[in-house]
Amino acid sequence: MIRSLFQRQAQAPRDDRPPPRVPDGQRVYVIGDIHGCADLLQTAHEQIEADAQDNAPDRVKIIYLGDYIDRGTSSYETLELLTTPGPANFDRVFLKGNHEVMLESFLLEPETGASWRHYGGMETLQSYRVDIHQGLAQGGLQALAEEFRDKIPSTHLEFFQQLLAATEIGDYFFCHAGGRPGPPRDRQREDDLLWIRREFLTSDENFGKIVVHGHTVTELPEFRPNRINIDTGAYLSGTLTCLVLESDNQRLIYARR
Repeated sequence: MIRSLFQRQAQAPRDDRPPPRVPDGQRVYVIGDIHGCADLLQTAHEQIEADAQDNAPDRVKIIYLGDYIDRGTSSYETLELLTTPGPANFDRVFLKGNHEVMLESFLLEPETGASWRHYGGMETLQSYRVDIHQGLAQGGLQALAEEFRDKIPSTHLEFFQQLLAATEIGDYFFCHAGGRPGPPRDRQREDDLLWIRREFLTSDENFGKIVVHGHTVTELPEFRPNRINIDTGAYLSGTLTCLVLESDNQRLIYARR
């Protein structure tokens, strides 16, 4: 059973800089890695809609940090939710994760499925009703890719093709994995925005904005002077985390099983 709304106040960055802000008159909801947990996504949407009724400004935006698919059992259902229009007064921004890259690679080069299967790709194919055992027995990865192409809706393909690598609002920079220390934000390579770990996570570099990201699972959201990580491993923990930003305030909403 999915629990009701639970929130706590997030910790502000601990340094001498003024607290980061989003522009006045805006509220931003940021949803972490979903990984095929459609039930948690549905609950997060319901909680966001309920939260937005509480003195919400005119401009409300939801940013999704990518990794919508794989690992969990309901990637198809997750994409159905994401490709369905949201509330009329909400803007939605969809970012790309490394798992979406692996799905696209599999469709173009089926042999990459040998690697993708270790990252939850077979769970995604099963959610689209691809017969994995028969496909592997009769034609291998090529057969699986062909059946997947036949079964994936065009709306889902268009969704993957339109994903952004990053976006910015106020004093925040949003991407899936993080950024490489050194290059300015507008010179970051897409591979780093979607895949980087150690070099970014261990860096105390000031990127000019607070980087809000997922990609690396932590038990609780991480708040650092230069970054915020909200990937709480929904497919493992049963907790999907949403960061709420308004003015210079930060808080969290948890969707839980």
